Amino acid sequence: MRAGPLRHHCSVQKQTRIPDGMGGYEEGWTEIRCIWAEITIPSGRTSVVAQQVESLITVEIRVRPAADVLPGVRLVNLGVTYLIEAALPDNERSMLRLLCSNVANP
Repeated sequence: MRAGPLRHHCSVQKQTRIPDGMGGYEEGWTEIRCIWAEITIPSGRTSVVAQQVESLITVEIRVRPAADVLPGVRLVNLGVTYLIEAALPDNERSMLRLLCSNVANP
């Protein structure tokens, strides 16, 4: 695989429990590590849900295979957050294709 197309530096984040200091916790996102990725094929659509217009941007992100890049994990690139919906390896297991949706930034 060439490194040329993998030019976007992304932060990989997973949801974790963060102690609140009073014996409880709150859900938050913690950075696991940073990876290089190729972000392509953005598409968008709007739909009406409960009489409100909701927009969804779908993106395909290609990365090198990794055990911690799974559905439910999110990637952040230049302030834009993508939630991984599906992780699909290619036949040679040399590339991982991530189908992601854009989520509102926290």
